[in-house]
Amino acid sequence: MPLLPFKFMGLQRIDIEAQREYAFHGCLKEEAIIGSEYRIDLSVWAELARSAKSDALEDTVDYVTLRQIVTEEMAHRAHLLETVCARIIQRIFQDLPTVQRAQVKVCKLNPPMEGDAHAVCVTFLEENPGQTGKAL
Repeated sequence: MPLLPFKFMGLQRIDIEAQREYAFHGCLKEEAIIGSEYRIDLSVWAELARSAKSDALEDTVDYVTLRQIVTEEMAHRAHLLETVCARIIQRIFQDLPTVQRAQVKVCKLNPPMEGDAHAVCVTFLEENPGQTGKAL
C-alpha cells in the first residue's frame, strides 16, 4: 500500500537501545586486564522521509552500520567514558554524513567504586559540524 501524500517535516530519529559490549576502559590498571560490561544507547537524527517513501536501505541511515561503529570504537581502550562517547559521535558524523545530530550514552555496569551503583553513564549530544558549521 503506497504512503499517503503526506509531507514529513523536520528530522526523524533512529535509536539503538541497550547495545552490550565487553571492553577495557578505565583509569585503573585492573580495568585494562579484567574489563567490564557496558551498555550503550544511541540516537541519531536525520531526514528519513525519502527512505520512508522509497522503502530502500540506501536512502536511510543503516542501523547495522551504527552498531558496528559502536562495537569498533568500544574496542579501543580509553581511560574515560567521555573519550569513548566523543569517538563514537565523531565516527558517526564521519561515516554517515546525513546524520544531523547524534546522542550516545555509554554506561559502565557495576563500576569499581565504593557503594552500590548499577552503572555510571556519560552522555554526549552533538550536532554534526558538517551540517551546522559548528566544531565538535
